[in-house]
Amino acid sequence: MSRVRVATRFRAYRCRANGARVHNQVDHSRAATSRPLDGILVADFSRVLAGPLATVTLADLGARVIKVERPGSGDDTRGWGPPFSATGATYFESVNRNKESLCLDLADDADLAVARALALKADVLVENFKPGGMDRLGLGYDSLRAENPGLVYASITGFGSAGGADLLGYDFMVQALGGLMSVTGDESGPMKVGVALVDVLTAKDATIGVLAALTARAATGLGARLEMNLLSSLQGALANQAQAYLGAGVVPGRMGNRHPSIVPYQLLACADGPLAVACGNDGQFARLVGVLGDEGLATDPRFSTNSARVHHREELVGLLETRLAGAPALSWQNRLTAVGVPAGQVASIAEGIELAQSLGLEPTIEVQNASGATVGRQIRHPVNWTPPLAPRTSAPPALGEHSDAIRAWLAGPGA
Repeated sequence: MSRVRVATRFRAYRCRANGARVHNQVDHSRAATSRPLDGILVADFSRVLAGPLATVTLADLGARVIKVERPGSGDDTRGWGPPFSATGATYFESVNRNKESLCLDLADDADLAVARALALKADVLVENFKPGGMDRLGLGYDSLRAENPGLVYASITGFGSAGGADLLGYDFMVQALGGLMSVTGDESGPMKVGVALVDVLTAKDATIGVLAALTARAATGLGARLEMNLLSSLQGALANQAQAYLGAGVVPGRMGNRHPSIVPYQLLACADGPLAVACGNDGQFARLVGVLGDEGLATDPRFSTNSARVHHREELVGLLETRLAGAPALSWQNRLTAVGVPAGQVASIAEGIELAQSLGLEPTIEVQNASGATVGRQIRHPVNWTPPLAPRTSAPPALGEHSDAIRAWLAGPGA
């Protein structure tokens, strides 16, 4: 079997498909400039959000990501707007930096051959075709692994490849059918989350799976097939809400901004607007009521423990809001934060980014086009590394921007 290259921060780490092992030797001289996925090639056959968000994460970590797009139109999200920046749809741009764009018509035999050549070179392939679609094109896992045994093949669907194969996997529908809307919103009715959260969760799961498979490949030389679906990723993220049903038979409902098991952990009305207050323990509650000038509430049997506060939620909230009405939310935020009580006004996305910047978190990066000119800002990859990784700041590609160069590379010597 052919050797499978595995890019890590380790020097001279190669494995054969028969499972031979090589000890790791850390090369500290390269640690500050190399990236953990340098040398990994990702063939990105995905579109919209879940797949592209997974592959942009791999790109941020150093992988070379070649995005396969339809000629003429490309990824659906290139047209999803407004809003549009000076260079394109902001939806598309949010998850496609640090990638190369290759236009291929997969209904054309010559272009399909190029797609297969790319897949056979790849370390990772990510796709979100309808189940069976890649198989019909000759690009399914079983077809590719015979010639590329080290391939990590990640498939993303809405509802799996069995009974849900014919269901269309839109985030909004999964939020509805999977139960998330049933616990989001208030008495006025169910509500979706303000971002395509299920797609985002699935992207995170896909990234974790790919990284784990690459780690396993370092020991065996063999790849794997990974299957993710939006419904399973949502249910995996329901955490305590799902376990309330599985463990206690309680089917959670909508509670607005309230928490089912902690009080006070919600928005509370102040003189000029709401304040988010999150008391996770009795000590924080005692400090809260101390700042409000009613220390006796901390020893009142109705409120002295969290369980008691949950049972007397409405009564307690009324008492707290009566006192909070005496001052603006920002004033209470400052006073409560000073004594270690989590409290904060409801900010806009712009204000949230400004907060992160003020805290030294450096939430954004500037991206550059091929000529090196800065063309915009994006939210950066959120993990900080020590030693720091060399940043990648390539702007999202124009449709087919790299087609000629990639075709020449695939057709060149050693192809």
